[in-house]
Amino acid sequence: MQENLVQKIVEEVLQQVLKNQSSPPHDGKIPIGVSARHVHLAQAEVEQLFGENYQLTPKFELSQPGQFAAEETVVIAGPKGSIERVRILGPARSLSQVEVSWTDAMKLGLKPPLRISGDIQGSSPVTLIGPKGSVVLNEGLIIAQAHIHMSPEDSAKFNVMDGQSVQIKVEGIRPIILSNVVIRVSERYRLEMHIDTDEANAGLIQQGTVAEIVQHQVNEQSIPVKEQSPVVAKVEKPAIYHYDKKLLSQLEVLEIDAQEIVVPKKTIVTALAYDKLRELNKTLTIRSE
Repeated sequence: MQENLVQKIVEEVLQQVLKNQSSPPHDGKIPIGVSARHVHLAQAEVEQLFGENYQLTPKFELSQPGQFAAEETVVIAGPKGSIERVRILGPARSLSQVEVSWTDAMKLGLKPPLRISGDIQGSSPVTLIGPKGSVVLNEGLIIAQAHIHMSPEDSAKFNVMDGQSVQIKVEGIRPIILSNVVIRVSERYRLEMHIDTDEANAGLIQQGTVAEIVQHQVNEQSIPVKEQSPVVAKVEKPAIYHYDKKLLSQLEVLEIDAQEIVVPKKTIVTALAYDKLRELNKTLTIRSE
């Protein structure tokens, strides 16, 4: 557990360094990352699959700050088949989610919906098998909708906003146009468009290819209300959130919707978390034990 706290603090320091670095010149080009099938796990599912108190082991860093591909893999199974050695991406999340392509879904015998990552309500069930056990997720299997991660600075340069859908053009051996590509804006994001392997194969797209926005679409037409991401959909925010973990970082502050966050006296609050609280006009209350 102590190693977990140290890792999160180190991640925040790295993010602060990235924040202070100047952004690359905007030339209208967006790098493309091709996402193969992968799994995001909550800590409870990590322990069910790999053992009590098990922690994911970073294999290599991903393009988005603080994210990593883990050494660990699982088997994903459906009624018609299974796929082995599916990579887990860390760190652990609040909810477990499995992202596959449509080709993968046909092999599994499942029909997952097209969703923005994180929007798993009512999605397909799936079974995960690890070395220490198995987990049946009643929902969580999706086909990830193509999206573009960008910082607020990039959002201003491209003149787009969080949740907006755009049409993009990819040049190459087989030039293609992709519609309903969703913009996702956060200070912790680095500019990159994410597509799955089916989309990459359709355009003969390889890692390192770039895209450009050619049309700004109307968001209401491109994402039906029932398919909207929780990030985009307007929901009533709770007034107070009681946080009981040992470390409060800026990532948790961003994820907590409540206006007031109450933490125990022993909880460590990072400097970046305090900055984010001030920026979002949120209140931090220290609860006496």
